[in-house]
Amino acid sequence: MFYKVVRALCAVFLRLAFRFRVVGLENVPDGGGFILAANHRSNWDPVLAGIPVKRHKVCYMAKAELFQKNALFARIITALGAFPIERGKGDTGAINWADRIITGGGVLGMFPEGTRSKTGTPGRPKSGVAMIAQQTGADVVPCAVCFGERIGFRSPVTVRYGKPIENARFGFGAEIAPHELKEASRLVMDEIVRLLEDGI
Repeated sequence: MFYKVVRALCAVFLRLAFRFRVVGLENVPDGGGFILAANHRSNWDPVLAGIPVKRHKVCYMAKAELFQKNALFARIITALGAFPIERGKGDTGAINWADRIITGGGVLGMFPEGTRSKTGTPGRPKSGVAMIAQQTGADVVPCAVCFGERIGFRSPVTVRYGKPIENARFGFGAEIAPHELKEASRLVMDEIVRLLEDGI
């Protein structure tokens, strides 16, 4: 219930704060767990990419520091589906959480770049999305959050959802192979970049 209330308020806020447009929402599956993979340029990205997806609660991994600075803020983002991860470490707890979200029919929002791009140019993808896709068998829905040089009040913002990348396209074997993760990561990022090229 809390998520639905906050989602509704955020949806109104996005329409007021930005010249907000959504394209390709019909590409988002009606049911079943999947990974929503988006580019990352601003702190608004989890909201911009996740709020239009009305049929699902989109859960995100968030850096552990966000949960340590303010207890109230930590409770709010936890209620919204965020989970703390220790960046740069082999966080098996986060991987198990992601597995439960997807196998339970939920949506896991992820940023393949792992961190925000300070230049606006899509960064080199890390292996997180591919690794979770390999372990869960999940499809990946690419998403592009498009805006100009910076995002501000009444900026034009377009969010594009591409067609799901079926897990079979990654060609994963029974065991995780580094080259498979690298190729899968590049495939996801290439699809996001293709959506970004359509612009605002």
